[in-house]
Amino acid sequence: MQPTNVTADATVFTCNAYLVDGPEPTLVDAGAMEGVVSAVRERTDELSAVVLTHQHGDHVEQLDAVLSAFDPDLYAYGDHPARTHRLRDGDELTIGAASMEVVYTPGHADDHVSLVGERALFSGDVVVYNDGAFDDGSFGRTDYPGQSRERLIESVRELRDRVRDSVDRLYAGHGDTYTGDVGTVIERALTRAERREPKYDSG
Repeated sequence: MQPTNVTADATVFTCNAYLVDGPEPTLVDAGAMEGVVSAVRERTDELSAVVLTHQHGDHVEQLDAVLSAFDPDLYAYGDHPARTHRLRDGDELTIGAASMEVVYTPGHADDHVSLVGERALFSGDVVVYNDGAFDDGSFGRTDYPGQSRERLIESVRELRDRVRDSVDRLYAGHGDTYTGDVGTVIERALTRAERREPKYDSG
């Protein structure tokens, strides 16, 4: 699996949107970059599916444009008028050519899911490698209305328990891709979240 971050050149605030090639080309999140459709088209003429980790604006602002351009299936945990498949904890889906397990990971967002495979983890915003607050293991912010640090901590613990030892690639919603011991990154994120201190000075 070699995902491409199609929003890597964005000049606006956006998530990392990952295009995974294979028999069923799949986009994990759509991002907020206006050129995301063109970035996908540079790499594939067809898009079988879009899978949403959650529906915050930086992850879905360009979703309608992607759906209009490619008419893919839409997989999401939360309600969406264009959703074709509802995600549930424990579901198995194909991302590119890899089988991935859906893990429900709320706290940063009520509809947040992560995707766990044999070698790769798409963690959305629940765990990231680096994000300006922490390096080598950070977690999604929980200081906005409707978010919960306690629920996020539970989600990070659940993710830690369900990520296989073989997983050595972390594709997060923000920051850099990480290759190495993903379990250690998750443990560091959990330790920092459990301190229950504000992640940023403003929150």
